[in-house]
Formats: sequence, C-alpha cells, structure tokens
Amino acid sequence: MEKRLNEIGCSFLSGFAFKSSDYSSIGIPLIKIGNIQDRIVTVDTRGDYVSEELINDKTIKFLLNNGDILIAMTGQGSVGRVGKLKLRNNERAFLNQRVGKFLCDEVRINKDYLYYILTTDKYQDYLFNTGAGSGQPNLSPELILQTEIPWVEYNEQTAIASVLSSLDDKIDLLHRQNATLEKMAETLFRQWFVEEAKEGWEMGKLGDEFDFVMGASPPGESYNEEGNGVPMYQGNADFGFRFPTNRVFTTDPKRFAEKFDTLISVRAPVGEQNMANERCCIGRGVAAFRFKIDNSFYTYTYYKMKSLMNDIKQFNETGTVFGSISKSDFESIDAIIPDLETINRFQTEVKPIDDKVITNTTQIRTLTALRDTLLPKLMSGEIKVNL
Repeated sequence: MEKRLNEIGCSFLSGFAFKSSDYSSIGIPLIKIGNIQDRIVTVDTRGDYVSEELINDKTIKFLLNNGDILIAMTGQGSVGRVGKLKLRNNERAFLNQRVGKFLCDEVRINKDYLYYILTTDKYQDYLFNTGAGSGQPNLSPELILQTEIPWVEYNEQTAIASVLSSLDDKIDLLHRQNATLEKMAETLFRQWFVEEAKEGWEMGKLGDEFDFVMGASPPGESYNEEGNGVPMYQGNADFGFRFPTNRVFTTDPKRFAEKFDTLISVRAPVGEQNMANERCCIGRGVAAFRFKIDNSFYTYTYYKMKSLMNDIKQFNETGTVFGSISKSDFESIDAIIPDLETINRFQTEVKPIDDKVITNTTQIRTLTALRDTLLPKLMSGEIKVNL
C-alpha cells in the first residue's frame, strides 16, 4: 500500500530568501542546494554566512537541527536531491531559499524512514523527473507532498530505518577514522621531510624520484559499462575517497596504472589525487606515479605527491580554456630528494597507518553496497525485519 506524504503527517518548509546584503564572512552558515551531496548535507566553510543579528521572530523557524531531511527544490541536475543534515557540536545553520525541509509528525511517520525512501534510485528519479518539466527545473511544496511512498505501520518504519542507520553509522565511523589516519600520516611526512629535513639532501626534479605514465584514451567504441575488459579512469569525475569508482570499462586499453599507483588528474581540475585499487587503464585525464627504486613504496609516493600538490595545482591557471599539466611540466617540478634510509623508515612505520585507510575504504564500499542492495528490498517488503 502507498500513501501520499500529505496524507501521513508530512508538511513542508521552504527556505528563507535572505538578501545578498545580509551575507557576511562570519556568523550562521546558509544551507544551499550545493550543500546537498551524496545523501548528506554539510556546512560549507567557504560558503555564505549571515549575521546572528538576523535571528528574529520571522527567521527563527528557518534555523535547522541536526538530522533534518532536506531537498533541493530547483536546479539543473540537482532538483529532487535529498540529504540528511549533519551538524557538528554547537553548529547552527539557516535554511536558504530553493531548499526545503520535511516536517514529520513523528507519531505517524519516522523521518529516517522517509529519508531512506526518498534517497532510493526510484524516488530520486521520480522527484527529478517531476521537477524537470520545461524551462528551469523546479519542485513546489505541493508537488513534493503529493509523492506516494510505501506505507507500513510506525514500528515497522522504525525497524527498517534502524537497520539502515546502523550501516550508515558504521560507514560514517570509518570515514571519520580515515580522515584522522590520513591527517596523522600527513603530519608525519611533514615532520620527517620538511621540519626535520637534512642539510645533505639535494634539490632535484620530480622525475628523479618517480616513474610516471601519462594516460591515453582508448577508442570510443571500446567503452562499455557492462564490465567487459578492464576499468578505465578518465579523470576527476571517477575519483572518490582514496580509490576511483568503476564506471567505464574498455576492451582496448592503451596505458595502464598498476595497483596502488598514485593517480593525479592532469586536466581541469589539475591535481585531484587518488590511488589505483587494481591494474587499470588510465585515460588522457590521468597520470600514474610510482617510486623508482622500489615500486612497492606506495605510501611514500602517495604522501610525497600530496606534499607537492600546490606546485601541481598551479597548472590549473594555464591554458586558454581549461587548466592542464603535461609530462614536461611534471618533469620540471622541483623536489627535495631525501636519503633512502629516511624514506625506508617512513615507508615501514607509516605504511600500517595507510594500509588501515585502504582496509577501511574497502569496508566502506562493501557496507555501502550492502545498504544500497537492502534499501529497495526493505522498502518494497521483499525483505522483512523482525519487530
């Protein structure tokens, strides 16, 4: 059985239209359409703020709470996108125009249950297509609240949401652990190779330490999304946290990256970084790096390339239209060449930290796939939960 949202205790709050003259560099951040990404809504520290003085009887209802379910009401490619707000301790945020908030009667509808329904592919497609129409894509509150969702009793809603939330909580924990571990590894690299750099180390070029391969795109007719051939990474669009996502495959690869090579995007935006999770084809938007003396030193390679990112990203400013970096540009980058003993010590001591990041990332992908497989099955009733 399905029921419309406006029949089951759901109402809606559209965001407040703050004026551009209200914006400031500090204060309370605004949640805009761009803040809704990958089912999560977070505060953008580089975004717009408004003064706390703007909190009044008219605007106070637009202050958001952690866990609020929000939806993008307009925008090409973003209309219908749903996410759950994540605020840190004592963090506040305002709901801006063109973003809406679901208001749920928590006696009748569990808001997390609603969130999981609306983030399934089925409902994301429905909301996107409903808002598309002609001209500027747009969803009105009335259209949103006419959405029909699978209806089960509140205790079953809560049980379904609990199963999915437990997976999301584990995924979130692993993400936070990875952020801590990467920061620890970066701190150690900076300490050993910058703060404690030895006077005897020479200045060389990037190519003195690393072998690298510039990607080349296979023929277009070799591309497929069915998994035939080998995975191919074309650039930043394929990059995720640490590892790229398999979207496209090719049966006619031209140039390869090996497992654990450091991958760098070489076309706008230049300087995004990932690591190969398997032997793969790299298109012309990617270059792959490995340590010359010992290709297994992937931890040192990854953090050394990260330390050179300011030098690499300056090439975003080159070119007539889009930034790009060439093989000769990479070869011209200056780099301090440490002694092998220090490199070996870093690789030995920091590799276990970095390997934990790799293990966590693999687990995140497994849990995400499990959640995304369970989600439609739980919503359709194909899988039942014990109450």
